[in-house]
Amino acid sequence: MKKFVYSILCTATSLCSMDGEVFAQGNPVVASIAKVSVPTKEEPIVTAGEKKAATAEEEKKEEGKLSISGYLDWYYFTNFNNPSSRDNMGQSGVGRGFDRRVDQFQLGMVQTVFKYTNKKSEAVIDMAFGPSAQYGNYGNVPVSGPAYGYKIGNDVYSAVMIKQAYFKYNATEKLSFIMGQFGTHIGYEYIDAPLNFFYSINHTFNSGIPFYHTGLKGTYAFSDKVSLMLGVVNGFDYVHDNNRSKGLIGQLTLAPVERLSVYLNYITSNESNADALGNTPDGNFSVYDLNGGYQATKKLFIGYWFMYGSQNGTLGSPGTFVPADGNVTDTKHWGGANLYLIYAMSDVFSLGFRGEIFDNKSGARGLRNVDGLGQQLGASANTYTLTGTFTLAEGHLLLKPEFRMDVFNKVDGTGNEKSQQFMDSKGEYSKNSQSTLGMAAIYKF
Repeated sequence: MKKFVYSILCTATSLCSMDGEVFAQGNPVVASIAKVSVPTKEEPIVTAGEKKAATAEEEKKEEGKLSISGYLDWYYFTNFNNPSSRDNMGQSGVGRGFDRRVDQFQLGMVQTVFKYTNKKSEAVIDMAFGPSAQYGNYGNVPVSGPAYGYKIGNDVYSAVMIKQAYFKYNATEKLSFIMGQFGTHIGYEYIDAPLNFFYSINHTFNSGIPFYHTGLKGTYAFSDKVSLMLGVVNGFDYVHDNNRSKGLIGQLTLAPVERLSVYLNYITSNESNADALGNTPDGNFSVYDLNGGYQATKKLFIGYWFMYGSQNGTLGSPGTFVPADGNVTDTKHWGGANLYLIYAMSDVFSLGFRGEIFDNKSGARGLRNVDGLGQQLGASANTYTLTGTFTLAEGHLLLKPEFRMDVFNKVDGTGNEKSQQFMDSKGEYSKNSQSTLGMAAIYKF
């Protein structure tokens, strides 16, 4: 369903691939926009050869088609705090999503998507490789434990991961079903680097929402302006379900007026670990999400994203956390608000600004501060990102210079002067903000 948004972005940012498709995180379904047929004064003459060619083309569509697409990305960033660890992760360990390393050339992720389509169905195998592959498929941890320091991403290995694996069945022109492991429908940003105008993902995505689900969902397109998706999933961010409870997901897509897109997203699930008898304790994890965009002019695109989440209970799946204060009885909340402005300077260069407010003061999510006694605390962050995009090689190569500033709330009190979020050049956490500058290169095929 988000293809509507990115069809708008294609003009301003050249995010689309050469064949007009986008690298889908979830593969949402959109009602096709009705085409106006132009009446002719007389019927055209069709020869027998043309009829035969048309029949052959239709049979070819029935037989199906296999396609391969994907991308790879590299980056080089520097951090003005000059952290001795040479990373952007901070005390929380999730200060950044994929652009984790600084002062070195770093491979991000390599994606290869195998897609087979015919008239009634589609099968997708989305493979991720490289240092960021494991984090991109959070919860799928083939190597972890005390011997490895419970490390993730490029601290452990470069893995081959199944990021998505699902099939789609088109029951009718308006009704379709998807079953398997698929990217989340929630959120404005994506795991896939070519789909995001901004190279670094924000905290609202990185720490606020699920990454993927396993289950069954169906989408019905009422018209080219309204469609609805409903589904049942194991939960989120987990290859193996940790209990018998199932989650409910939904997405309402609206295109009320020309150039405006609206997505209303939802998930509710019990993510508590099952007990020794296999019973599931009480608990709840819910996220409400509103995002979309408006093409204000031919050159200016405005995007928005608002997210609100809550949880309670002894939550234990990889995508949930015991609250910082250890209180699993009271309901904890978090939320994010984002504004995106993208302006196309020319056919080659576009410039974008992203402003974000992310609030996890309740300590429900993983983005936290730590005081001088080692006690985890809730945290809030404001981020400001300025990104350019040079579109080269007929749209295959994207060069993205980017400046980003993260400002966290300070940990006040005597003894907390060196217990802030970010590291300095001496290896001490004396900074409550950090600024990074660098370049990312993305090649899509």
